[in-house]
Amino acid sequence: MAGVPDDVAEAAFTRCLHDIRACRACKGALAHEPRPVVLADRRARVLIVGQAPGRIVHETGIPWNDRSGDRLRQWLQIPYDDFYADRRIAVVPMGFCFPGTGANGDLPPRPECAPKWHRPLLTAMPEVKLALLVGTYAQRYYLDGPRDWSLTDVVRNGPVTDGEGRVLFPLPHPSPRNLAWFKHNPWFDAHIVPALRIALADAFA
Repeated sequence: MAGVPDDVAEAAFTRCLHDIRACRACKGALAHEPRPVVLADRRARVLIVGQAPGRIVHETGIPWNDRSGDRLRQWLQIPYDDFYADRRIAVVPMGFCFPGTGANGDLPPRPECAPKWHRPLLTAMPEVKLALLVGTYAQRYYLDGPRDWSLTDVVRNGPVTDGEGRVLFPLPHPSPRNLAWFKHNPWFDAHIVPALRIALADAFA
């Protein structure tokens, strides 16, 4: 928040984070009590935009505290404890609450969350340099690529820079459900993961 006194900016960020965690906008649409999960600091340099908390994350309140998170941290080369202790990393999903489970896995993230909360939270975190867009929901929300592109097309096309100077880096979801995708797309580990680590180092520099 350029030009805003530090204490005012800190208060605005704290209020926004409090409001997100207290949000109950989707209460009537869920089969359980809402539990928004977010990890953020006003001085974050890297933003991870995932899909929505899974059941384990819903129960623990810890984002990416599952097998998907293990693979994500492997890509980033960040140990488990460091991932949560590093205040330069923020985790802001498309849907803040666990949406429930359907016939083919978790339901899509609730549509209320991103339009309501992403802009105010990003405005309160002006130092974000790199946004990791994990999965199709985040990519469709933040990227302007052709609508007929598949996730493979988007990831292969690589990162872009938005109007705020942030690097938007698309990634497949690291879920164990996507093992077949990783097997059939070896270029991801060979080329995209090394580029991701370079982008992460640049954001932290």
